Amino acid sequence: MPTSNSAHLEYTSHDLAQTQALGQLLGALLCPGDVVCLSGDLGAGKTVFAQGIGRGWGARERVTSPTFTLVHEHRRDADGTVFYHVDCYRLDGAGDAWGIGLEDLWHDEGFVVIEWPEHIQAALPAERLWIDFTFLGAQQRHLALQASGARYVGLLAALREQLSATG
Repeated sequence: MPTSNSAHLEYTSHDLAQTQALGQLLGALLCPGDVVCLSGDLGAGKTVFAQGIGRGWGARERVTSPTFTLVHEHRRDADGTVFYHVDCYRLDGAGDAWGIGLEDLWHDEGFVVIEWPEHIQAALPAERLWIDFTFLGAQQRHLALQASGARYVGLLAALREQLSATG
């Protein structure tokens, strides 16, 4: 069950399906210009969560980890908007992010989900949704969602409503 304040939401997922389902709820709420940062150890559920985002948003294809390509671009049939899935694991600082033009993505027609954002933190926009993933057990994860900026506080409010409606 989630606990929260207006800029913070905590959620415990008991298995991969719940992690993906929370991502799916968030994905249905995301709009062009949004930036979502997914932070946590290897295997903590970041890509599973991103897969849920893709499903909830309506991505044409299955979302997979962009570790070796850095950025995967997904489109949806409904309106042709773009979901950029970025993996910054192999980047070393803001200079690397700026060097490959990542900041252009959060000014484009889509929204951006970034795995390993701590590797490029100085390059990120100040307003964003940051989600920390922590292992609690073999399948259990703790997700701490932190909103920075009015858009993201509103996004968390909408996500809370979705969670209440789904039980």
